[in-house]
Amino acid sequence: MVTVKIINKGKQPLPAYATPQSAGMDLRANIDEPVTLRPLQRRLIPTGLYIALPEGYEAQVRPRSGLALKHGITVLNTPGTIDADYRGEIGVVLVNLSDTDFTVNPGERIAQMVVARYEQVDMLVVEQLDETERGAGGYGHTGV
Repeated sequence: MVTVKIINKGKQPLPAYATPQSAGMDLRANIDEPVTLRPLQRRLIPTGLYIALPEGYEAQVRPRSGLALKHGITVLNTPGTIDADYRGEIGVVLVNLSDTDFTVNPGERIAQMVVARYEQVDMLVVEQLDETERGAGGYGHTGV
């Protein structure tokens, strides 16, 4: 278990796992009144949350599948990355990909946050790369 320090300046409960094996914790809209997203409109929605992640960890902000399927609402820069040294408020960039208005209500669950370990790498400049079966095959190369 990893400990993440958190400040909640909002009115909403802290992010929590919905089930014992959930990977993501729900993030809620910390707004005073409803916000309407028109089709193709994007908006930064505050959460009121500030976190301090341990070195070597990031928090990924991802869409909620129910909002995506039922309403066409997603996180525009998915997954959004919160770096371990960021100390500002967590905001969620929502976009409405549907053809109808969508209203975000105060306290509504708008995204999920997954905390994940990562590695930093050293780049090594070389003249050629090792051969693989796939080679330079790109998008759609491995078939259906």
